[in-house]
Amino acid sequence: MEMRFALLFLFFFQVTFPMVSQKPDRPNVLVIIFDDAGLDMGAYGSTYVRTPGFDAIAEEGILFNRAYTPNAKCAPSRASIITGRNSWQLDAAANHVIYFPPKFKTYQEVLLEHGYVTGHTGKGYAPAVTKTAYGDDREVVGPAYNELKLVPPTSSISTNDYSANFKAFLEAAPKDRPWSFWVGSLEPHRGYEYGSGKRLGGKTEDMIKNFPPYWPDNEVTRNDLLDYAFEIETMDAHIQKIMEALKDAGELENTLVIVTSDHGMPFPRVKGDQYENANHVPMAILWKEKTKVGGRKVDDYVSFIDLAPTILEAAGVDWRSSGMHPSPGKSLMPLITSEKSGQLDPDRDFVLVGKERHDTGRPNDVGYPIRGIHKDNFLYVRNYEIDRWPKGNPETGYLNTDGSPTKTEILNLRRRGDAHYWKMNFGKRVAEELYDIEKDPFCIDNLAADLAFAAKKEALKAEMESQLRDQGDLRMMGYGPIYEQAPFVNGRNFYSDFMAGKRPKAGWVNDGDFEPYLLDGDGNELRPVPIEGGY
Repeated sequence: MEMRFALLFLFFFQVTFPMVSQKPDRPNVLVIIFDDAGLDMGAYGSTYVRTPGFDAIAEEGILFNRAYTPNAKCAPSRASIITGRNSWQLDAAANHVIYFPPKFKTYQEVLLEHGYVTGHTGKGYAPAVTKTAYGDDREVVGPAYNELKLVPPTSSISTNDYSANFKAFLEAAPKDRPWSFWVGSLEPHRGYEYGSGKRLGGKTEDMIKNFPPYWPDNEVTRNDLLDYAFEIETMDAHIQKIMEALKDAGELENTLVIVTSDHGMPFPRVKGDQYENANHVPMAILWKEKTKVGGRKVDDYVSFIDLAPTILEAAGVDWRSSGMHPSPGKSLMPLITSEKSGQLDPDRDFVLVGKERHDTGRPNDVGYPIRGIHKDNFLYVRNYEIDRWPKGNPETGYLNTDGSPTKTEILNLRRRGDAHYWKMNFGKRVAEELYDIEKDPFCIDNLAADLAFAAKKEALKAEMESQLRDQGDLRMMGYGPIYEQAPFVNGRNFYSDFMAGKRPKAGWVNDGDFEPYLLDGDGNELRPVPIEGGY
């Protein structure tokens, strides 16, 4: 039904808008987004993930070495892509699982108004509800093409045949119109079929050469990574088919192709956090008509807020008259059309990151507000509510960390008396953090209290706060709690319902993630959780 509706929509659009300028004037736009994949691509030197599809795009086009999402959670990250605004500039959309504010237009909606045919397959902007100001359904990334299915290699991988659905869109699109399509995979989002990386991917634990020091290094955690790798490779195979379909259709030369991921891997201390591996994302861009010199590597700091300005400029749409809200992002077109590698624009020397409220599970549905800045290979982080649990309350299962074998290993170690890894992943934090990313990419050694780095810390803090004030960040004005007043689509009052013994559902974590004892910030057990009716 979805595809039939989309085909009718394309016919209606072609008949209704005959006066719009023709396709040869403007490029097609193809955005491909992994769901929860970090820099684990062959082009970045991964030793245990093979990604020939992504790597080929980087080899023919541009590999971005410093691409960041402003917010390392699905919905707020994607909101930045489609609007060109940081999450703290998006009202309710600063958060996860919310009602998207009708006042914010998206680049796909603007392209539709300017003669483009739009569509998407898989995961678009989600999880959230998108309605118009009048309460009508609103598809912010175009109509869905999800009808074609496949038999996945594991039970955890989507049945959506992303590449076939893209090809169906491509075949149905009017040949005299430019198009813009969004391919949103559901991989490598949790969960995984344990052991699939070894059984189906032919992988071994010793392929992982740079194991994160904030997890226990054992067979379970390494297999968890191998399963994650297999899901990335499954989606990468679709990328190869998508690019082949573009080539066969004669559309490759004049298509702006952007491949990235919404944030880092769905593992503890990454997804939903604001450390280096959480926000640093893979990104490769190819526009064969413009990227005359392939294989370039760009070191400029770039952000997801730069993508919508890039797309609209490529399409010849003036941002100021588009109806889009102002964006602090800058078009990447000068980087795309350059023939150089390295640092190209001296003004692209920082990116801002941050978060408000992600998942439910805290008293009064509050979040864990953070702001940060990446600059000069340093990361400065400001935690604003350090009395709260950064990953969610232990008694409600640390709901801002997906359930996984790695999470279970860390929680069980603490329960057996070893809280070392638990403190790094789930323990309470100090107000300020500073990391030398070049020397400490895993953000282990906090330099914020080191007098040798006092000047660096204060300079980064001052620049971050100045930029945030200029962008209208409510937290800089003392009104941060306003962000937390946006209602959840679902999961409201989870904490109070849980403590009342109602057992609300949290299907993205494991039953064993819920702690039966109240804990202090160092992981010491204080007393049993006082649930009405017993635990």
